[in-house]
Amino acid sequence: MLEPVTTCTARLTPAVFGHSCNRLRALQPEHPRVYAVAAMSDQGKRRWWKLSEGLRDGRIELMYRRHAAEMISADTAAEVVATALIHAVIGRVAALLVAEGAAWDPGLENLWVHNDNDGGIDWAGLSDTTIRVLAGDRRAGDPGVVVLPCARAMYVWLAHRCCASLSLIQHGLGRCAGLGPRRFWSLVGESIVGAATYVPDLARTDALVGARHGQGLLLALEERGLPVRRSACLVR
Repeated sequence: MLEPVTTCTARLTPAVFGHSCNRLRALQPEHPRVYAVAAMSDQGKRRWWKLSEGLRDGRIELMYRRHAAEMISADTAAEVVATALIHAVIGRVAALLVAEGAAWDPGLENLWVHNDNDGGIDWAGLSDTTIRVLAGDRRAGDPGVVVLPCARAMYVWLAHRCCASLSLIQHGLGRCAGLGPRRFWSLVGESIVGAATYVPDLARTDALVGARHGQGLLLALEERGLPVRRSACLVR
């Protein structure tokens, strides 16, 4: 008698997460990794590293040293590395927020980073691929989905989860590259504004709704005392 076949559900990527990542890949078909992330349960560990270990094992400093050796300005090298890491943490999830009003968890213990052959960042990954959506979203109740009561709750939660990841990067680059906190957090703001500006056009979604999501996230970060915005609001 044949034994029943069992399935390891812990390694299955939830359909909602997969669909969202497919949509993000399609924003720039020639560069599909620009906005999407990977489920780490589907990946080997070659060239992947956990963001929480990036300062302790010297990876952030190594990235800076490599770029500084190739650029005339060390300050420019610091900003290039900061921009790439900021995009991995908040730029990618801001793209999902703008396109779908949803978010994955960009928390320090959940986020992984992938390096290309030259030591730059070309992808990011998640240990937990749960997607947060707003009340009334058609995906509410699907596997791998958590519902938040309102957009304001989404912005506050997302700012809270991003803060530890971004702070680690800021402290690391401040220590090895001298990148000041005000410049670093302004780069965070620029990453969010970039997503709110360009993603609606790429995704063919409402630009006003996308801009409001971007401003809501900026405001939630400002309320945590972070100088992310130097200019006027996205939406008045």
